[in-house]
Amino acid sequence: MRYKTSGVCSSAIEFELDDQKKIHNVKFQGGCSGNTQGVARLVEGMEAEEAIRRLEGIRCGVRPTSCPDQLSKALKEALA
Repeated sequence: MRYKTSGVCSSAIEFELDDQKKIHNVKFQGGCSGNTQGVARLVEGMEAEEAIRRLEGIRCGVRPTSCPDQLSKALKEALA
């Protein structure tokens, strides 16, 4: 799946969900490379619902969202 982000430095997030709703191959386009790589590695193999629970609502400074929060939105959309 490819998700167009909003309100963050990253412009898009690509990822896959397997039959058991586990996350694989997360790639952020743009954003803070070290942070987005870290998030991608941490959620690898994690169940989507668990990642949503952990990442939803994280803010980036004064911004109302962040790259992890955008990933949670993308996962919600993929599960819907």
